[in-house]
Amino acid sequence: MRVEDVRAIPLLEGLTDEQLAELVAGAEEVAFEPGVVLFREGELADYWWVLIDGTVELLRRTGREDTVVGMMDVPGRWAGGLRAWDPHGAYLATGRGARAGRMLRLPAEALRAQMQEWFPLAVHLIGGLYGTARSIESTARQRDSLVTLGTLAAGLAHELNNPVAAAGRAVDALEATCDTLLSSLGGLAEADLEARQFTALDELRRTPIPPPTHDDPLAAADAEEELAEWLRRQGMEAPWQLASELSAAGADLAWCERVAGLVPPAALVPALTWVCSALSARRLLGEVREATDRVSALVSSVRSYTQLDRAALQAVDVTDGLRSTLTMLGHKLRESSVTVVLDLDPELPRVEGYAGELNQVWTNLVDNAVDAMPDGGTLTVAAHAGGGSLLVEVGDTGHGMPPAVVARAFDAFYTTKDVGKGTGLGLDIARRVVVERHGGEITIDSTDAGTSVRVRLPLTGAAGQAST
Repeated sequence: MRVEDVRAIPLLEGLTDEQLAELVAGAEEVAFEPGVVLFREGELADYWWVLIDGTVELLRRTGREDTVVGMMDVPGRWAGGLRAWDPHGAYLATGRGARAGRMLRLPAEALRAQMQEWFPLAVHLIGGLYGTARSIESTARQRDSLVTLGTLAAGLAHELNNPVAAAGRAVDALEATCDTLLSSLGGLAEADLEARQFTALDELRRTPIPPPTHDDPLAAADAEEELAEWLRRQGMEAPWQLASELSAAGADLAWCERVAGLVPPAALVPALTWVCSALSARRLLGEVREATDRVSALVSSVRSYTQLDRAALQAVDVTDGLRSTLTMLGHKLRESSVTVVLDLDPELPRVEGYAGELNQVWTNLVDNAVDAMPDGGTLTVAAHAGGGSLLVEVGDTGHGMPPAVVARAFDAFYTTKDVGKGTGLGLDIARRVVVERHGGEITIDSTDAGTSVRVRLPLTGAAGQAST
């Protein structure tokens, strides 16, 4: 390798010919072809790699797949060499040739020695900055992840509690109903009910009872009292409970008189009890089915939200991601008295991207919008396509953001939330996912009437073409 090969690289501007010669003397030129792996994620970064020409793609291992997270396609892009500052520094991604070219490879020890000689103060500053930033970001990201996970877990537990509790109540009531159903059969047997009478009674049980025609609670109470009085006249000692159950099932006085016409007087009370218990059992089974369907739907939403059963890079249904995100944050929306307005194009095309990461973006945006409306308000979530891109807009009716806050909203660690309520990483992560991972753009429009965050994603699959 000659000095002329590296003199035009912008990264090395400012170095003298002597320094360039020393740099080249301690390094080696590495030619590569497409598919050749130059360095691997997780291995100690013993070398500093500088692109001279060609293209190198950077890959991260995601589950069982290698995901392209960036490209080294401009001379001067560099990677590795982290052991010059950190004994445990490792490559953050795998470098694999995409278009034939050359790279300069310099041992990390040589890089540190030359930097120490040429810029001694810079070495101390970089080392301290690297260590401090790494520690702070690691701690903050870990805490933010734990807070998010805890919030989602609490929300999921809250969402599951209602259908689970409903199913439990229905099962308890179903147990008592089954006991009453069986005991009433004993009463029918003691009354010497004939087979044809029981068949007619069972046919009546199978016939759907029309729903009550009265919606007024007072009218319902009057109808229940009328049933109780009729049952008392038939010799029932405590008619109120059965009257209540019959009324809840939709039975009226005319229906009860039909039962009385099918069975002998001695079998009337057990007959009514048996039919009422059978109807109650059917209703309770419906409640159990509804509750378990709700649990199943929540589990499906969690699977959709996390994308655990899907590939990393895929054709993403943004509408599905937005709906599952709102489901996951449903408890927070209700607790904040926020009204949700959805404006989702039913014909929305899919975009190529990383579904789990986009769902994290929607989570951050919705969470921030709800926090901006502590006294309640309207959350608007819209998604439309046009002009070769897909636009997602999350808006709130809060008090808005000052221009100075909007200007710094995407800065890492910048937050206006109280201590313990935000790390300032949410919008920074959202920007990285949208811009660097999906080739899109994210903007904020804020006034005194509220804030709207717009995410525009290309429809032509730019995911994974991030730059370093």
